[in-house]
Amino acid sequence: MLTHLRVRNLGVLEDASIAPGAGFTVITGETGAGKTLLLGALRLLVGERAKQTTVGPFADEAMSEGLFEEGSGEFGVTRVVPRDGKSRAYLDGNLVAAGILAERLGSVVEIVGQHDQMLLRRSQSVLGLVDGVLDEPGAQARARYDTTWSLYRSALDDQRRLGGDRMALERELDLVRYQANEISSAGLEPGDDQRLESMVARLKNTELMRDNLAAATDELDSAAESTGIVVSRLRKLAAVDSGLEELLTAAELLGDLTHDLLSGVRDQAESANDDPRQLEQLEEQLTSLGQLKRKYGKTLEEVLEFGIDAGRRAGELETLLEKASGIEDLVSQLESEVAEAGIHLRSARRAAVQGIENEARAHLAALGLPSASLSFSIEEVEPGPSGADRVELMFASDDRLAAGTVHDVASGGELSRLVLALRLATRSKDVDSLVFDEIDAGVGGVTALEVGRKLADLARTCQVLCVTHLPQVAAHADTHYVIERTGATASVRRIEGEDRLTELSRMLAGLPESERGREAAAELLEGARTG
Repeated sequence: MLTHLRVRNLGVLEDASIAPGAGFTVITGETGAGKTLLLGALRLLVGERAKQTTVGPFADEAMSEGLFEEGSGEFGVTRVVPRDGKSRAYLDGNLVAAGILAERLGSVVEIVGQHDQMLLRRSQSVLGLVDGVLDEPGAQARARYDTTWSLYRSALDDQRRLGGDRMALERELDLVRYQANEISSAGLEPGDDQRLESMVARLKNTELMRDNLAAATDELDSAAESTGIVVSRLRKLAAVDSGLEELLTAAELLGDLTHDLLSGVRDQAESANDDPRQLEQLEEQLTSLGQLKRKYGKTLEEVLEFGIDAGRRAGELETLLEKASGIEDLVSQLESEVAEAGIHLRSARRAAVQGIENEARAHLAALGLPSASLSFSIEEVEPGPSGADRVELMFASDDRLAAGTVHDVASGGELSRLVLALRLATRSKDVDSLVFDEIDAGVGGVTALEVGRKLADLARTCQVLCVTHLPQVAAHADTHYVIERTGATASVRRIEGEDRLTELSRMLAGLPESERGREAAAELLEGARTG
């Protein structure tokens, strides 16, 4: 949902902002004041082509900024159009291609106007409207199709990976099994490389170690004897002078440390034996480890990780090859199940569109198109993720005219009213914000009042924004903005209370201060509130 829109230097708008609410928002103003510029700013945000001619006289570039609420979060979109050069697009402050904006806002905002490539012009989107009103059996048919299609695609992927290349997979299986076994049979654990290197270095320097450990033992024997003497003397002195107890404690600790060190050095000296056979075995292990590192990784950890990955891949290949014998039969079976599920789904959709058509025609009649023809054409096509149907919306503004696709036959005003009728008939929630342009083209009187009522009704389902010149429409809005132009500059402000009466009076009679006009405006507002 759009929560804030700011426009700078776009045409006559030097700096303007609106903060539409969650319901129905209208934008009004004199002809030429710049109402459509705000829609132009929104078009920039949804990734439409930027035109340098829209850059105003107040700076060297135009800017449109929008803040959108989605779920519990928000995101910001910015479009900058320089007087010379290419436009720039930003999503949450990051520079992106304009096409990214179209993708990001595709499920958030839909602008409905004569030249917009609306969702209703795309078969996939029309399918979404239809599926949104399926009854419980219809929803189950759609769920069954989705599940069957997913299984079918998975089987096709398996078939593609196996197709004509089973021998290559078997060769890969032999290889990864060999690699996994070679690494696991070495019996290595993290840190073994450092341990082996230390043991080899020790065995290669046995004589050097023995000589130095023996000398160290002699020195420590002497130190232990001297420390014992110091402890004995301090113990005698501490007995008569308690101030020496700290020195005694330190000496005793030194004695304990010396004895522990002496014990450790003696143990090392006793184990420093020359064992050529053990040295040969350890060197062989290091050589094997070096070979594994050359093949599988620079470190022992990388080698072990490679072995785990090879074992995992071997398991995947074994599972895949087990499927190979029955993959053709499985694909054939699922293909039949997809076709059957598609038939059931098509039947459910055809039942659903009858209700949409009837309700939408009733809305269209109230919107000034009493003889409009509306129908959904559902044709069988090759199965896909959304079913085996292509759906097109056929329309004619009068049932005496030949119906055609929406893209070919609907004018801007008719298109907008058609969207409104279908949105009311389906209560679709595929977009958060609907922005109407030209919905009031060619209507007035009672029909204009009905357009306003239905826009307000639709705003209970999603946010609705509308640029209008009809007071009957504007009176039904929850939020009202007016654009006012002075010379070459236009400004935007939100109006309420007396200001709103003044604007509606201007729209009704062209006389904003007319007492009768204000009375009519008040009556119009009251009728909108109670109608």
